[in-house]
Amino acid sequence: MIQGVGAIPDTFKNFAFGTFLLLYYNQVLGMSAGLASLALGIAVLFDAVTDPVVGSVSDNLKSPLGRRHPLMYLAALPLAASLFLVFVPPDAVKAGGDWVLFAWVLFFSILVRGSMTLFLVPWTSLMAELSDDYAERTTIVTYRYLFGWIGGATFTVCTYTFIFPSSDEFSPGHLNPEPYPTFAAVLAVLVFAAVLFTTHFSRREIPYLIQPVDDTPRFSFARVFEELIIALRNRQFLIVFMAVLVGSTIGGGIGALDIYLNTYFWELTPEDLRWFQISIIGAVLAFAVVPWVQKSFDKKHIILVTFLFLLFDGIFIINLRFLDVLPDNGTNLLVIVLVANSLVRTFAGTIYGIMGASIMADILDYQEYMTGRRQEGMFFSAMSFSGKATSGLGIVIAGFVIDLLQFPRGVNPSEVPDNMVTELGIAIGVVIPLLYLIPAILFSVYRLTRSEHKRIHDALQERRERALNGDLELGEIVDLRR
Repeated sequence: MIQGVGAIPDTFKNFAFGTFLLLYYNQVLGMSAGLASLALGIAVLFDAVTDPVVGSVSDNLKSPLGRRHPLMYLAALPLAASLFLVFVPPDAVKAGGDWVLFAWVLFFSILVRGSMTLFLVPWTSLMAELSDDYAERTTIVTYRYLFGWIGGATFTVCTYTFIFPSSDEFSPGHLNPEPYPTFAAVLAVLVFAAVLFTTHFSRREIPYLIQPVDDTPRFSFARVFEELIIALRNRQFLIVFMAVLVGSTIGGGIGALDIYLNTYFWELTPEDLRWFQISIIGAVLAFAVVPWVQKSFDKKHIILVTFLFLLFDGIFIINLRFLDVLPDNGTNLLVIVLVANSLVRTFAGTIYGIMGASIMADILDYQEYMTGRRQEGMFFSAMSFSGKATSGLGIVIAGFVIDLLQFPRGVNPSEVPDNMVTELGIAIGVVIPLLYLIPAILFSVYRLTRSEHKRIHDALQERRERALNGDLELGEIVDLRR
């Protein structure tokens, strides 16, 4: 449970950024969608620097609280404050035009991402240290996803019900500027509490975690670069990193555009959108079947199937509307169909996420086997960066799609021309999902199977036993493949 609560900060941040941030600056404040997404894209580039730096520091830090926990504590306050301020620009900033808004959202998006990195990289790295078992790692990841989904679903329902209800003046309610400060305050308080809870109550594990065995060298960017090069020489890691980066970017783009699709294409209200949290049943079903699926198939094949499903499902549901098969907008039957589709997508997406995180722990064993070094912080910082593409690079795609379509700003659904709504559906439901072919192709060449991992695991156990017996120094690289 303690590890699971740690999924809440990133889940809530991704919901806020992926669902509301672009819509708020574009449709509520009237800022160019392309310019807003450009600011968020620049913030992601900042992550490209901070993620490996934090990963390296976390891997080599020595303190009474171990390698991971000091950074997690440090992240709590700046993360909460920046999440609040990015959604509450002062009146002078709102009146300053696009470029003043650009500067505001850029600065606080960078602060949000930097603070989230301080928490997320060490928290994610803990997973590989809590267990070295092929299946048990998947169980740990499953609990993380379970808490993330339950917390995210609860927060989403409460947001649409109590913060953004529809009114006569604003339907849907998330086009109303007044509730956004309340939303920001609730978001900040909950994230702050979750960070402190998971950090404080996981301290009991510190004595059992892997610690640096050599004298920790003084921090330098040269050492960070050296460690990054060592990590990128691992071909299996590079394949997974690129696949997750592309897949997260595509999913983030679709996610950021979903609020536009739901508002203008399907014409759903916040009251309708609350029902989409039933899709958490898909996540629960995924948690239930993952142990069985993993016993029957390699993780690589499971991920390939989920990518292909997400591709075809995205195209399928939109084309049913174009073929006039689906019920009319505004009907309860349409909401039922869309919620059912969301449930199935959640099922597939959850399995993909669990398998992806579990694969990364296996690659860490492969890295130690090949180099004698464990680089949890460096590896998971890279995966953290690729995951952040969900609310970063994905939003960049979304913003430029909105500007490319010349979508009007500050309009109600009834005021958007039919041809523009059709183009929006084609972009989100046909063109972007086809890009899922790219990560599917990348994962097809991944080679670390269950049997290969068992061989590596056994070899590492032998190496560690020899080190404890004085026959081998820790960190010594021995070719155990012969």
